[in-house]
Formats: sequence, C-alpha cells, structure tokens
Amino acid sequence: MTEQQPLWTPSQASIDTANMTRFIALVNQRHGLSIEDYDALYQWSLHQKESFWSEVWDFCGIVGDKGERILVGGDNIETAQWFPDASLNFAENLLRVRNDEIAIYFRAEDQVDYTLSYNQIYAQVASVAAWLKAKGLQPGDRVAAYIPNMPEAVVAMLAVTSLGAVWTSTSPDFGEDSVVDRFGQTEPRFLFTVDGYFYNGKRHELSDKIKRIAALLPSVEQIVQINLAGFSNSIDAVDWSDIIANPVAQIEFVPRGFNDPLYVLYSSGTTGKPKCITHKVGGTLIQHLKEQMLHCDVHPGDRVFYFTTLGWMMWNWLVSALASKAALVLYDGSPFYPDGEVLWRYAEEINMAIFGTSAKYIDAMKNAALRPRDKFDLSELRTLASTGSVLAPESFDYVYQNIKQDLCLASVSGGTDIVSCFVISCPLLPVYRGEIQCRGLGLAVEVFDESGNPVRNQKGELVCTQTFPCQPVYFWADENGEKYHNAYFARFDNVWHHGDYVMLTDHDGIIIYGRSDATLNPGGVRIGTAEIYRHVEQLGEVVESIVIGQDWQDDVRVVLFVVLQAGIELDEALETRIRRTVREKCTPRHVPAKIVQVTEIPRTKSGKIVELAVRDVVHDRSVKNIHSLANPEALELYRNLPQLQD
Repeated sequence: MTEQQPLWTPSQASIDTANMTRFIALVNQRHGLSIEDYDALYQWSLHQKESFWSEVWDFCGIVGDKGERILVGGDNIETAQWFPDASLNFAENLLRVRNDEIAIYFRAEDQVDYTLSYNQIYAQVASVAAWLKAKGLQPGDRVAAYIPNMPEAVVAMLAVTSLGAVWTSTSPDFGEDSVVDRFGQTEPRFLFTVDGYFYNGKRHELSDKIKRIAALLPSVEQIVQINLAGFSNSIDAVDWSDIIANPVAQIEFVPRGFNDPLYVLYSSGTTGKPKCITHKVGGTLIQHLKEQMLHCDVHPGDRVFYFTTLGWMMWNWLVSALASKAALVLYDGSPFYPDGEVLWRYAEEINMAIFGTSAKYIDAMKNAALRPRDKFDLSELRTLASTGSVLAPESFDYVYQNIKQDLCLASVSGGTDIVSCFVISCPLLPVYRGEIQCRGLGLAVEVFDESGNPVRNQKGELVCTQTFPCQPVYFWADENGEKYHNAYFARFDNVWHHGDYVMLTDHDGIIIYGRSDATLNPGGVRIGTAEIYRHVEQLGEVVESIVIGQDWQDDVRVVLFVVLQAGIELDEALETRIRRTVREKCTPRHVPAKIVQVTEIPRTKSGKIVELAVRDVVHDRSVKNIHSLANPEALELYRNLPQLQD
C-alpha cells in the first residue's frame, strides 16, 4: 500500500512560533526532559497527568489560587477531583485585557453591525453584575438566556459567572416546548432575551413566544430584554439599556471552587427529555485554554470566529477565547444570506485567524461550487475548524483546493458532554485526508473493541481510560448520579465510553464513522453511517441522505433515504448507480436493501441529522422529544411507507 501523503504540513517558521513549541520548552526546562515532538508530549501528559495540568495552568496564566493538591482519587474516573483546593473566577479570567482594542466584532446579517472594546465589555459586565447582585443573585443560582449570538449574550454570561452563578442558554429558533423542557429542569431566577432576531433577510419577533415561555417557568423572577431587531417592547421586562446606563467602577469577582458548576448544557433530547449536563468552573476554563492556546495556536489579538448559536456548545467554547486575549467574531443569521459568500467577505474584512464552522456548512459550500480562494484575501487565516458531524475525505480535498492551501484544517470532535474535544488539531502535525490530527493532550483516548480491548487500525468505541478535568460535575437534578453513570460508565468498568464509532490510525489520527448508537448491524456486522453518506453524497443527483437499520426477518436491513436535486426522480437506473457506488467504495454489507426518495431530512436545532428518530418512526415507535428537532414535521415523511413493508 502506498504511504498516504499529507494534504498540509506546517512550515518550520509556524512550528517555531507555535504556543505548543513554547510549552514543550517550558516542560523540558522545568522537568529536565528532552521532549521533541507531539507524540512524546502527549505520552508525558498521560503518564504525568498531574504535572501536565499544573503546567497548563501556569502556561496559560490562569488567574486564581491553584492550591496544593492537583488530583485526589484519580484511580476512580467517575469521582476523581481535580484541583480540589483551587479558587478562581471564570469571568475574571476572560476579562484580563483592559484597553480600547476591539474585543468583539458582531454582525447580524446585513441589519446590525457593531463592535465592543475590552474596556466597554468590562464596563457593561460591571453594570449588569451589580444589578443582578442587587436583585439577590447568589452563587449557584441559575440564569438563563434565550438569545441570539450577540455581544450582550457574552456580557450577560460574564456578569452571571462573575457572581459565581450558573449560566444556561439556548437560541431563539427553539420553540416554547423545547425551551421549557430545558430551563424548566434548571429553574433559572432570571431570563435574558431579545425583542427579535434576523434570519434569511427577515425579522422574527419573539414577544409572544417569550410570554408563553415565562408563563411556564415559575422560577423566573425577572426578564431582561435587549433590543436587537427594532420591535416595541410588549412584555413585562427590564430594558437592558437601562441596566448598562448605570456605571459601576469595579467588578467584585466571587471566588469559586474548581469543581463548582459554571454552565448547564443540554443533550439533544431526541431520546427523551434533554439531559442537563453541568460543567465545572475550572475544568471548562483550563480545557478551553489548553485547546485554544496549544492545539489551535490562538495568540493575543487573533480574531476567532465560530458560526454557532447559543444552543450549541461551540458558543461556550468560542467565548473562552477572551481568556487567550483574542477577539471574538460573532455572526447571527443565515450563512447563505444574501449568498453563500457572506461569511468569507466577513473573514476578509476583519482578517480572521480562526474560522470555525460545521461539516455540513463545508458540504453545502462544496455542493454550491463556491471558491473563496478566488475572491477573498484570506492571508491571515491560519486555521479552519470543523465539527458537528463527520467531515468526509472529499471535503478535506475541497477545503485545500477551494479555500486555502496553507491552512491547518482542524477537524475536531468531542461534544456537549465535555464542552470541548477528545480529538483535535495540532499546529506541529500534518493533516491527512479524512483524519482528525490527534488525541487531545491530557486525554487518554483509546479505541476499544466489543470486549474492551484497545485496538488500532480497527473500528471500535472511542473511550477515555483516565480521569480529566473537564468531565461534567454531574447531571442537574440527577440526585443519585444514576443518569450520569449510565451515560458514560455503564459500558466499560472505570472507563469513559463516549459513544462514537471510530478508528485510531498509524498516524495517531482518528477517523470517525458515526455515533455508536446509530451504527448498522446487517448480519451482525457493525457499519458506521458516515461511510455510506460519504460516497452516496458524492453523486451529483444526491443533495443529502440519511440511513437507518430496519428490523427485518430476524435481521437488520440497510435502508437509505435520499433527497435529490430539483427535478430528479429516483428511478431504477439511479438506484443501481447508488448501490454500485456503495458496493465498490465500501463493502457488499453496506449496500442498502431499500432506497427511498424523500423531500426533507429531520435534524436537530444544531443541524445534526437524527437517525434514531427516523428509525423509531419507521418501526412505529414514538419519538420521545420531537421539540428538539428543527423540522419535526419531516418525520411524517418516513411513517408507514409502503416501500418498507416488503
């Protein structure tokens, strides 16, 4: 077999100036080592994990008291305590820069465009925190936000966390039931929201939705409304502008423990009421700093962008870049309004260093044959990050051919469960087609077979075999910890089981084949759904697809649903092409027994397709929480299909 050549290799100059290179030098100096490459650093981070995380704290300049003990009870992954004596405040670490440089760039389609400096952020946080404190907000209280991706959301979060309270959020595209399913469990005392938002060139008013939500959330004592879209205030709320009009000189940061709650994030909720995944003050901060400064090589002054909403953990990840002394670039609205180049014009205009998005967005660009490299100056862009779903090898090709050649394509994966990544990018390593570059420092990521044995070059379960700081504190309202245990520790003893179906390669990279619970099992052979999507969606007639396993005659058969280009009908010739492609590119086991044309694929609010929900509908089982879907009506396209009755 011919050795695969990398698509990109970092220059020696970029390696020399990388934060990770400086970190290696610091570790070598302090510990008398001679680490020379990423693999050696990774192994040291596992074998000397206490020293590693202590060095990350120092290198990243975390503000706070680290304490004497780094790890207690480390042999038990589920109950281990990191930095048990530490004291710090999350907001204080994100508000370290005090000057008039721009800290946040914001654009809401073509309607709103403004910036805030570091000093302006600090002043607004001080005012909002003082107002919340006067209203009696205490450490540990919850505050919710139903708000677009805008600077005021960052300010409100920092104000809440400066007081040691807990932040939880979702985005305005969530319906009332979805919001109440989430916030109803965490019982926030205050709710931040807006009058409306912009999407696809239209204004969307929120007042009626907010009234209905507030009526179903008895814990909410006060609503704070921000004016974004120009609608008149018709709800009982305090006006944001009145709060920030009262200047306060200093923020009184409330010290918190490393393992105290900071954020509550929510699972997608497609298999029941969303789980309330509660994340730590210190665990979130140190993990984000490690990822951003070391793995993504964020430097002070860099402009960091991620296309996200407040309903996706990438927002929580993005805002932490303030702790790396970078500037945030926020965009709210459609990434294809007024056209597919809107985000790339923005990237050129403000010289983005990091451009983050979803794999689905890159696929959509590819399908639209967009070539940003021909039209935009992207000379400052060093990293293109992709997550949310599997980035196909052909999409790697597309990025390097059509966006930029000298670029670290940072395909990353982890999730809401750890509000960060298990597998991620590295500025010292090459990028190979279809592979995530490396396992994250300090994370003992392995691939297990069905019997719990570590394997390489073989598909299996992504696990983590050692404790790490950014494990959740707990699931909110999970009094005995049963839900938390069952979510991660029930499959393998004292091992975090993440639920991704993956392979560890010779390069120490990771290839992801889909979620474990969505894998197909025809004839007892496990098949990752991403393998089928990759090849089917290369066919010009296919816009997108979704595949499930249907129980049939004491076995499982593969059923493929396809959305086709306008005007194209699924006929015998196209079915034959699809089957032949899957057979040639994958294996005979992958070939769908049934292919069905549909007009729409159901997905979550963050854009992920929902194989399990479709599988339930096909089997005439109830979908437990359709409110988590962006387009729940699409599920009806899959119900009682005559094509699946024989």
